[in-house]
Amino acid sequence: MTAPPVRRRLTLTQSLFIAHVLLLTVALGVTGALWVVHNDREVDRQYTERVLAIARSVAVQPEIRAAFELADPASVVAPRADAVTEATGAQFIVVADRSGIRYSHPNRALIGEVVSTPPGRVLRGEDWTGFQIGTEGRSVRAKVPVRDDAGAVVGYVSVGILASDLDTAAATALPMIVGTVVGALLLGAGGAYLLSRRLRAKTHGLEPAEITALLEGREALLYGIREGVLALDHAGRVTLVNRPAREMLELPADCEGRHLDELRLDSRLHDVLCGTDPGADRIVLVGARVLVCNRKPVRLHGQDAGAVVTLRDRTELERLTGELDGARTLTRGLRAQSHEFANRIHTVAGMLELGAHEDARAFLDELSAAHTRTSADVAARIADPAVAALVLAKSAQAAERGAELRLSPTTGLDGRLPADLREDVLLVLGNLVDNALDSVAGSSRSGCGAGKDPSGCGAGSSPSGCGAGKDPSGCGAGKDPGGWVELLLCRHGRAEDGLPHDLIEIRVVDSGPGVDPALTEEVFTLGFTTKVARSGGQRGLGLALVRQTCESRGGTVSIDSPAGSAGCVDGAEYSVFTAYLPVTGATAGAR
Repeated sequence: MTAPPVRRRLTLTQSLFIAHVLLLTVALGVTGALWVVHNDREVDRQYTERVLAIARSVAVQPEIRAAFELADPASVVAPRADAVTEATGAQFIVVADRSGIRYSHPNRALIGEVVSTPPGRVLRGEDWTGFQIGTEGRSVRAKVPVRDDAGAVVGYVSVGILASDLDTAAATALPMIVGTVVGALLLGAGGAYLLSRRLRAKTHGLEPAEITALLEGREALLYGIREGVLALDHAGRVTLVNRPAREMLELPADCEGRHLDELRLDSRLHDVLCGTDPGADRIVLVGARVLVCNRKPVRLHGQDAGAVVTLRDRTELERLTGELDGARTLTRGLRAQSHEFANRIHTVAGMLELGAHEDARAFLDELSAAHTRTSADVAARIADPAVAALVLAKSAQAAERGAELRLSPTTGLDGRLPADLREDVLLVLGNLVDNALDSVAGSSRSGCGAGKDPSGCGAGSSPSGCGAGKDPSGCGAGKDPGGWVELLLCRHGRAEDGLPHDLIEIRVVDSGPGVDPALTEEVFTLGFTTKVARSGGQRGLGLALVRQTCESRGGTVSIDSPAGSAGCVDGAEYSVFTAYLPVTGATAGAR
């Protein structure tokens, strides 16, 4: 048993062509019919006016009027009527008296007899036109009264043209009407064909079902994915933006159709979107978000059609990366401590092998006391375990790099920090310390800190000149050829300091080469770096995130130029980064 054949459906262009042709056929058919009716009426009007004019011209002839007073009016009227009939092409001209007796007729045998049609109101002195059926057949007639010199109606003139002559005259216009309608139909059909071909080219041959599927797929794709998609035309106007992109870029609801310049975007974001800052995976900061932007120009038929920008939110990824960096820092610190402890164990083992038991005991006591002092000092000054652990890890990382991380004597952070504030403190502290360690890493300068003389340097001068609580004989940092980093972390209370809210201060001073005073604002710009990128990855993100975090909480971050530093006064150059994080809202009460 064979399956029934599948009925082939018409394509979109075929359906439109047929619909256009049918619509045009109906319209032209109605127009042609109205044209024929109008032509018939016009022919009737013209012939009616014609017979009326003939009848009036005959009725006012003096010979005709005078003949009504003769004994034999037909002898004068008939020849005159025949001459006018032949001259005008009328079917007949009948002149009759008030009794209806004919004085003229094309058929001579009917002269002297009564007319076959009633005179109507013509005997009352009024003209009449219309169709009547007489001895010659159906005709259009005009009847006009004949008056004597006194104005009295003595008879009338009836002029007629056969209706068949009117039909013949009307039929002569039919070929032109039909030809015009057919020509317009053919022209319209050709136009409909060209229009359907152009529509097919515009829709790339897609059928309505396919267009609907594409539209639904586009809507599902654009509004179902988490990535942001923003489309621009060649003039830089937003033509399409999905909800994730609108939320990521904090765009208004009516942004579609508006130019980028009207949206008041950040200068870097504007440069990335409009293509001034080209490249793949461009990092931009919008509010508290870290976004990765990729701009792809679109060209259609060799012409610029705009661009499509995709956006990925890397905020969570950056947070996880920070946590991973912290874990790596801790791992490196543990590895450095493991290496250091291995050396010390080997030293103790050697002392025991040499029999220096007392020296070995004293060495172990010194090591235990030093480690206990370091951990106890950090724990005593920083009560939050997470922050204290990060400081210890950074201290181990600094030692591995041959540098020294030390706490300022004024460091003090009581109580645990709320979760949201703790995350911001960890981000700011970690990035500032990492930046400081990168600045001092690898420096091998003699003297105090990094090329500073023993008479005065460090961060936080003692009355004698330098060092944070160090003896006047030296700077302490001079013992560390890798440089030093000093950290100050404290909480200012609103009551004690007259502030509108509690404030977390994070200050990081390093013995690095310092920052050019002209670049004190530029260092916080995304992508700015004074280091050479070895891995080819994104650089200059840490300090930009620090500024973003501080400003998102209503705080600030700044850098003191070397000329304005509060450190040594002997020409030493080092950086002082200071960040303030307000403790507001629900976090204010957690002390």
